[in-house]
Amino acid sequence: MGWRGGGVPLPAALSPPPLTRGLSPTGRTSSTGAPRQEQGDVILPLSPLPGPPPSQPPLAMLLRESPFPSRALVALDGLASGLLAPSFWAVNRLLDLQQTTAERRRQRESWCRSCRGCTGQALAGLAYTTLLLLSLPLGVLGLLLWLPVQVARRPFAYQYTAGTAPAEPWDLRQRRSFTFISANVCLLPSGLAKFSNLGQTPQRATYIARHLALAPPDPPSAWASLVEPRHGETNSYGGTLNTPWQPPGSVPAEVPAEAAEPVPAVLSERFPADADFICLQEVFEAGAAACLRRWLGSTFPHIISEVGARGLWGGQLKLLNSGLFLASRYPLLAVRYHGFPNGAREDALAAKGLLAVQVLLGSAQGQRIVGYVGCTHLQAPAGDAAIRDAQLTLGLRWLQQFREAQEQRGDVVAFDVLCGDLNFDNCSRGDELNQRHRLFEVYQDPCRRGPGQDAPWAIGTLLNYLKIYEEPVSTPEKLKRTLSQPAGQQQYLAGPILSSGQPDPAAPGPWQGRRVDYVLYRQHHGALPLQTVSAGTAGRGGARAPPVPPSLTTPLPGRRWWGSPSSPS
Repeated sequence: MGWRGGGVPLPAALSPPPLTRGLSPTGRTSSTGAPRQEQGDVILPLSPLPGPPPSQPPLAMLLRESPFPSRALVALDGLASGLLAPSFWAVNRLLDLQQTTAERRRQRESWCRSCRGCTGQALAGLAYTTLLLLSLPLGVLGLLLWLPVQVARRPFAYQYTAGTAPAEPWDLRQRRSFTFISANVCLLPSGLAKFSNLGQTPQRATYIARHLALAPPDPPSAWASLVEPRHGETNSYGGTLNTPWQPPGSVPAEVPAEAAEPVPAVLSERFPADADFICLQEVFEAGAAACLRRWLGSTFPHIISEVGARGLWGGQLKLLNSGLFLASRYPLLAVRYHGFPNGAREDALAAKGLLAVQVLLGSAQGQRIVGYVGCTHLQAPAGDAAIRDAQLTLGLRWLQQFREAQEQRGDVVAFDVLCGDLNFDNCSRGDELNQRHRLFEVYQDPCRRGPGQDAPWAIGTLLNYLKIYEEPVSTPEKLKRTLSQPAGQQQYLAGPILSSGQPDPAAPGPWQGRRVDYVLYRQHHGALPLQTVSAGTAGRGGARAPPVPPSLTTPLPGRRWWGSPSSPS
C-alpha cells in the first residue's frame, strides 16, 4: 500500500530530526544528563529542538539492538536454548513426518516407493521418539533456566544495518508515495508448517527473503495499465496515480456519479520493488527470521523481529513469539508491543499481539514528519469470533494510546496504517460479528463497501491450502492466469464459511474468496491530505512460488498497497 501526500508549500529544506537529548547506543542517558521517556524497554528522545547537538548517537541507534539488557543474560538464554535444542529438534522431526499433498501424490505414483516410504517413516519415527526420550532431562533443565531468563527479555529484537542507503527524507514541497507489503508467510518450524500443507521452512524462508530483497523494478507498463484519472477528488475513492493534489480547504471538483464505480483490477505476479515497509506474520522459526534479517538488511536498515513476550506471561506458557516482523527504510522513533491476554487453545502457545511503531519520514521548519504503522495477527480458529472481537477492541485502544503518547506538538502525521492477518473475512456468515467491529469506523478498508460486502474487484487472499501444489497455481505466472478467471477463483480460493469453519453451502455465488489479510488506513484531515493511488490483495502460490505471487491493484485515491496471503492458521 502506498500513500501519496500532496505538495504542502513549506519552503524550509529537509534536515535530519533534531535531537538535543541524545542517548547512547546502549539506551542509557547521554552525557547531557537530560530527562528521558520510556516506552516499555524503548528509550525515546524528548522535545526535539531545531538544531542537533554537536555529538549525539545516530538516530538509528536509539533502540538497543539486543532484547536483553546485558551480555550475561544473552549467554544464559543461549545456554537454555542449547539445552532445549535436542528435544525441540526431535519433536519437530516427528511432526515433519506428516506428508504434504504433493508428497502423498508422489508416493502413490509408485507401489515400491510407497512401501519404502512407509517403512522409512516408521523407522524414522522410532528413532526420533527414542532421541526425544533421551533428551528430556536436558530439555527439562533447559526449560527451568529458560523461563526466568525471559522475564528480563524485551519483547522484540532490533537490527540496524549500518551502511545501508537510507531512504530519502521527505521534502513536503514534493509529492511522495509510501508502499507497504503485508503477508502471512507461514514460517513455522517445518513440523508445524505441515499442518498448513507446507514444509521445508528454511528453503521457503530463503526463497521469500530473496524475492523481497531482490524484487525487480516494476516495468513502465505496470502502472500504465491503470485507467486514466476520472476526477480530482481528494481524501476519497476514485482517484488514480496522477490525481492532482488540492490544498487544504479547497473545494473538490464535482464528481460524476458514474466515476465513483471502481474499474476492473489488474493482477501482477511480482513484488513491488519500491516497498518502504514490510509487515510479515508467522515468522516463528528463528532461522527463518535470521534469514530474512540477513537478506533484507541490505535494503531495510531498521528491522524489528522476534516480537512477543515468551515464557510465562499472563498465566499462560508462551512457547512461540508473536511471529510479527517489520522492516522499514525509515528510522524508528518508538516501538511498542502489546500481547493479547485472551488467546485460546493452540493459539495460546504463541504470543500473538500488536506491534506498533512510529517512524520518522523527515522534518521541516523544526517539525517532525512522522508515520504510524501497526502490525497484528488475531486468533485463528473460525469459531473464536468473540475472542477476535475482543482483540480488535484492545488493538484499537492500544493504537490510539500509542499515538497519543508519541505525538508531539507540531508533528506532521503522514499516515496511520494497520496491517495484518485478522483471520476473518467480509463475505462469510460465520464472521458477521467481526465484520461489524468499530475498527472499520476508525480505519478505512479500500476493498470494503460495508459489512458483508466487498468491492466487486476485491479478491480473496486465502487459497484452498489442499490445492496449493496443483499445476494451475504452481508458479506466480500460472497463479496470476488462474485467478484472473472467475472459474479459477471459485476452484482455488477458499470460499465463505460458517462459524464452525465448515464451508457455507448457502453462500451466494460467484463469491470472491475469503479476504483475511488487511492493510487499513486511518483518514485524517490535517495539513497534509492523502490520496489512495491503488489498493490490492494477493494470494499465496505453491511451494516454489513467492509468498505473494500476485498483487491485485486497482485505481483508488493516493495509497498503494499489497495485501498478503494467509496460512490456514
